[in-house]
Amino acid sequence: MLKKGVEHKDVLRALGEVFRAHGYEGASLTLITEATGLGKGSLYHLFPGGKEQMASEVLADIDGWFELNIYAPLRDADDPARAIAAMIAGVDQYFHSGDRVCLVGLVALGAARDTFAASVDDYFARWQDALAQLLRRSGLSRSQAQRRAEDALLTIQGALVLARARNDAGIFRRALSDLTARLLAPPD
Repeated sequence: MLKKGVEHKDVLRALGEVFRAHGYEGASLTLITEATGLGKGSLYHLFPGGKEQMASEVLADIDGWFELNIYAPLRDADDPARAIAAMIAGVDQYFHSGDRVCLVGLVALGAARDTFAASVDDYFARWQDALAQLLRRSGLSRSQAQRRAEDALLTIQGALVLARARNDAGIFRRALSDLTARLLAPPD
């Protein structure tokens, strides 16, 4: 049971930040209890599956945000330029202009990758598919749309890593700005 005034979504956000800062493997119960303000008993009441359930629910929460704010708008859009601008703005907002690590990408690189492989693959595949569908509607061939969508994910993920490594959020913002032009370029 949660303490009065503490919502499950707040616990998931706190857990997400612990996993971002320390990775799945480094997220100790001590760090988790400090970040959430919940004792061990409360945590295991909420997450009887332990840390694996915590991470699964955090990944599902991230997936829900991306479905609502990125994937569905891309799939449903009539205006590719507006949809891509909204995607770029949403990505910039979610990743705090490059200051926030992609937890899904972090999990994909860590030792827990196999445990969460389906969730990680689904996150990237759905994003790429939604963007490729939009690009197809804008007149690109299937292969061009797939390549540009894949390039978009590579650009975003790479820019997050480089911005973090260089401690320069401007790298992320520039990459997003350049990405818009590449996605909307006329067919080859």
